[in-house]
Amino acid sequence: MFRTLTALAVTATLLAGCGGERPEKNTTTEADLPRVTGVLSTKSAKQLFGAESAGSPQSSAPYGSYAKGCLAGAAQLPETGPTWQAMRLSRNRNWGHPELIDFVEDLSRKAARQPGWNGLYVGDLSQPRGGPMLTGHRSHQIGLDADIWMRPADDLRMSRGAREEISSISMRRSSGAYTNNNWTRAHHEILKAAAQDPRVARIFVFPGAKVQMCNDESGDRAWLRKIRPWWGHHYHFHVRLNCPDGARGCVNQDPPPPGDGCAAAQDWVNNILNPPPPDPNAPPPKPRRELTMGDLPAQCASVLAAQ
Repeated sequence: MFRTLTALAVTATLLAGCGGERPEKNTTTEADLPRVTGVLSTKSAKQLFGAESAGSPQSSAPYGSYAKGCLAGAAQLPETGPTWQAMRLSRNRNWGHPELIDFVEDLSRKAARQPGWNGLYVGDLSQPRGGPMLTGHRSHQIGLDADIWMRPADDLRMSRGAREEISSISMRRSSGAYTNNNWTRAHHEILKAAAQDPRVARIFVFPGAKVQMCNDESGDRAWLRKIRPWWGHHYHFHVRLNCPDGARGCVNQDPPPPGDGCAAAQDWVNNILNPPPPDPNAPPPKPRRELTMGDLPAQCASVLAAQ
């Protein structure tokens, strides 16, 4: 019922002023959004996109930025493949732009060549139509982000139920300043293979892992620029792809700073080990408000409406 009301509300809006004819795909303009009424005016964007169970029947296109956008024509990563399994299937977040699906499958084949790995356990990609998620991530909105579990994928025959119960394993110690004994050279090689893929913009991992890779790499270090330290990311690493060629509505993140980024990662580690004293004059953080449809690109209304 919710899905039907959403589609009716958006479709009615899009048809207004169009002579009653259905518009061409992906032609919503910014002027359409203020006229969205009914369900769209009373629901947050995450409620609308979180209610969708399948991708839109449109050409594949990411709209907006990684943390403020949506995805038309998403492809679904199969639940199980020769060298991967999608995890936590109840979330229905194994959707992405076709380039992301292709990348994940490619990386899983490379991972399967590492000792102890038969491939990859794949965490969250995006929702069926992208957009803000009901829980968890602020990004993953345009189908170009993927979470890959750090746990070696040694069993690719797990049932759906087993995939809800099993968890990844942490690679960190000392609050992320160092890797622990679960970290192996295979992790290094899988992250390196991901970073060397030209489709990849950056990879987020906990600071101690970045420093460990900097210390262990003795060859070409150019790929290390894409490995970026970020809080968390010790149970999984987060891969972000560049906007695909020709995706005019997609907004790339600024590229990483020049250099291999190893000194900056060491600064992160130093701050973990010797945190600076809190600033008593620092203003309290502002609460984040929920995104509305008006915050998203205009095309996202047609992504919701498409049936």
